[in-house]
Formats: sequence, C-alpha cells, structure tokens
Amino acid sequence: MMKNKLYTAAYPFVWAFMRIFHPWRSKGAEQLPEGGAVLCGNHTTLGDPLYVVCAMGRRRQTHVMAKAEIMTWPFLGWLLKTVGVIGIKRGKADVAAIKECMRVLKKDEKLLLFPEGTRVKEGMTMEAHTGAAMFATRTGMPIVPIYIQPKKKLFRRTAVIFGQPYHPEFAGRKPTPEDYQRIADDLMVRIRKLGGERE
Repeated sequence: MMKNKLYTAAYPFVWAFMRIFHPWRSKGAEQLPEGGAVLCGNHTTLGDPLYVVCAMGRRRQTHVMAKAEIMTWPFLGWLLKTVGVIGIKRGKADVAAIKECMRVLKKDEKLLLFPEGTRVKEGMTMEAHTGAAMFATRTGMPIVPIYIQPKKKLFRRTAVIFGQPYHPEFAGRKPTPEDYQRIADDLMVRIRKLGGERE
C-alpha cells in the first residue's frame, strides 16, 4: 500500500485549502478497495484530482496521471513527481509512463486517471481513451468509477461519488482493441449514471 511521506505531509494543507474554498461532499468512499485499483472520473476542471484526493481521505493515497507538460514546471513539477504524480505525453504512446502506471498497480497501489484524456465541458461527450481498460485487464485490478460534479462554485460543496468497484469482462484469453474500447465506453456510462445519485 502506498505510503508517500511528502503526500502525507502535504495532505493537511491541501485538505484545509479545499475545505475552505472548494468544499466537497463524498459518497461511497467506503467502497474503495484497500489495495490497488484503477480510479476513473469525469473531467471538467483542473481541480478535479484534488476533489478526489480529498474525498478519499488521507489514509487512502493514490498516484495521479497528469499531462507531462506540468511536470516540467519549476518546483511544482518536482513536487508533483515526488508525491507520486505520473506525467504522460498526450497524443502518442508514452511507453515509459505506461510502464510506470503498470508498476504502480502491480505494487498494489491506486492510480487515478481521467479516461476522456482532457477537460470536457458539461453536456459535451468525448470518446474515452482505453488506458484504464488496458491497465485493469493486464494487472487484474478493479476499476472504480467516480463522478465529480461538473459545476463547481466557490465556497459551495461539490459532490464526489464513488461507484462500486468491478472487474471488466472480455471474451478470450486476452482483450482485443475492440474489447478495450467497449470497456472504456461502458466505464463512461457507469460514471455518468453516478451523476444521478447526487441527492
């Protein structure tokens, strides 16, 4: 299980900032597995990873996938890398980042990613990338769908809803590219359905 000392040290400061300015309301976090899992949420704002991290609680740490560009920013890039953020180059097969994600999951740690690959405005849809499907089927880890309320207001609570963990199914010994896409599409359906449980 992941126990990153800097993550632990920084968490109370992030938690306090978010609790004051961007409070959240968590539902279903008790369903999160104790060990490794592929955590997948919808993505509408830059702060979505922070909402999920805070809603999970300090005891449940996770690695977060982020675009590689922010990992090159002075100090912030170093800080993110040190707390376990994994930078991935978009638009190409980033073999090093993929191997790092696989390594994290095989160590029975959690990985948070956003299947849409970028921020998507409410009401719009984008075909899901297949990374989550690949990571889950290759490592045997469950997928956890997460719905993050798209509309966020300063000082108002944002709903973060964790769905039931599940293992994606596929026919044959190994999943095909078509299987990956089907799993990815089904995942996004599960995430959107959670939006109906906000009340």
